Amino acid sequence: MTALSPPEPLLADARRIVRRGRALSIIAAIGIAGVYVLALRFTPEEARQGLAQKIFYLHVPAAWDALLAFSLVGIVSALYLWLADPRLDCFAEASAEVGVAFSAVMLTTGPIWAKPIWGTWWTWDARLTLTLFLFFLFVGYLSLRAALHDPEERARFSAVVGILGLLLVPFIHLSVYLFRTLHPQPVVLKPSAPSLPSEMLRTLLISALCFLLLYVGLVTMRYGLGLALRAREATDAG
Repeated sequence: MTALSPPEPLLADARRIVRRGRALSIIAAIGIAGVYVLALRFTPEEARQGLAQKIFYLHVPAAWDALLAFSLVGIVSALYLWLADPRLDCFAEASAEVGVAFSAVMLTTGPIWAKPIWGTWWTWDARLTLTLFLFFLFVGYLSLRAALHDPEERARFSAVVGILGLLLVPFIHLSVYLFRTLHPQPVVLKPSAPSLPSEMLRTLLISALCFLLLYVGLVTMRYGLGLALRAREATDAG
């Protein structure tokens, strides 16, 4: 396994990374608050869904970032099995934790939006079921990490689960094409031009950018904390 830096320099680097991630997260949170001012006051209501549709600007970017986070866990986990670099495992852990948080936002806002539109909080359609399964898979991933104490064993076993999660991500996106579902087909992430009116598309893209910045900030902060924890473990072991 590739060795990390000596504990003291590693701890100093970790502190700088945490500060950088905290700053990015604060900027992103302010941006998301601004997005909702934009969505509520300056973006037109959808003709049939009315005010309930405004949750779209929270639900969809959270879903995109959750799937991005889990995809990166799988990709980085595969790289870890090849390179055995503990920094890759540290990043995978950080991205998984942030992905679970974004998934919780997605799975909370979805039913709130669904109730006035579909008339039910939850239905076991393909996309909802696969998304819930992916959420539980990564909750299991984090539980596995907490249960294993040997760093190399923890990293290897977790990497396998992370790769399995990556394999599920494309099916979630394609589920609206493969199965009968209440979810509409994509209106933005599709081969043809986006189907949204320009004002709605603008608000969605700004929200997506703010959520992406929040993802980067939170992962950066969590990655720095992970490095600090490893530095302390190395100091204690020494």
